[in-house]
Amino acid sequence: MPSVIALDAMGSDRAPKPEIEGAIQAARQYGVRVLLVGPESLVKPELQRHLTAARLPIEVVHASEYITMEDKVEAIRAKRDNSMRVGLRLVREGQANGFVTAGNTGAAMATAKIVLGAVPGLDRPALAAVFPTAPGNPAMLLDVGANVDCTPQNLEQFAVMGDVYFRAMFGKRPATHGPRVGLLSIGEEEGKGNDLTREAFQLLKQLPLNFVGNVEGRDLYNGKVDVIVADGFVGNVALKISEGVANLVRTALKESLKATITRQVGALLSRSAFTDFKKRLDHTEYGGAPLLGVRGVCIITHGSSNANAMKNAIRVAAEFSRRGVNDSIERGLASLPPAPVETAAQSN
Repeated sequence: MPSVIALDAMGSDRAPKPEIEGAIQAARQYGVRVLLVGPESLVKPELQRHLTAARLPIEVVHASEYITMEDKVEAIRAKRDNSMRVGLRLVREGQANGFVTAGNTGAAMATAKIVLGAVPGLDRPALAAVFPTAPGNPAMLLDVGANVDCTPQNLEQFAVMGDVYFRAMFGKRPATHGPRVGLLSIGEEEGKGNDLTREAFQLLKQLPLNFVGNVEGRDLYNGKVDVIVADGFVGNVALKISEGVANLVRTALKESLKATITRQVGALLSRSAFTDFKKRLDHTEYGGAPLLGVRGVCIITHGSSNANAMKNAIRVAAEFSRRGVNDSIERGLASLPPAPVETAAQSN
């Protein structure tokens, strides 16, 4: 049977247009059934503008409210019939295999934790970001914002979840025992970093993973490592800086190529190369960030997402469910030793 994906039709900055266009592309290319969740009065008219949609497995599920980017996380309780909650409830009740939203990230994470709950044995879910590297293979960074403050045990669990997700979605790397897992720090040596990274290093090196040790910020994109583990504060800063640099490169290159007639001619002659370059840096090709560790599939993508990003986020959600990633994560977490319990004497 085809996968069924619930899509928050009111999440993006230009909703519901990108969501509907992405749903149409995903239904046509991947054969998935898409449930567009949002106010019928806003979603149905936009869907009906696309004549081909009537022949595709796309339905509208009514939700009377939706969360805006300006809303605080507390709005998920005030707006109890919002499109995020309704979509995630479809996953919990087995009516959908996964949920996708380009809406308020904090609200999406909080709602997923409430509606779906955490995988047994997990302290905190983590948000993972997939991005390109110089050799052409993908890499993954987690956490990128779900948990600002972390314990060494949190990072240990992130490493296990990252390893499982990378294996399931991208396969093992040749000539290794699995994805290369690195701990983001300020130096490669074992003793470098703060208390958190030094303690986490000792835990990670005991795991049955292909742990390569500490990696630095410059290693995110050179292909040296496949899974990079960090607390949510550091991971989010690294991700946002990376996005800013990518935008700078694209803008500077575009302006430079328009500077003279000679360069414009050269750009025309090299159009295919520049198209390939742009695609390699395009985050929409990777389909958003999975929230790992919740009991269901939840993909969170950019508020500025276009139809291509929505299409690929739906594809990733369907693959996540089909490959049983959460079952593998649960087994991986079950093999970890319990975290030490702090005694009253230690806390004093």
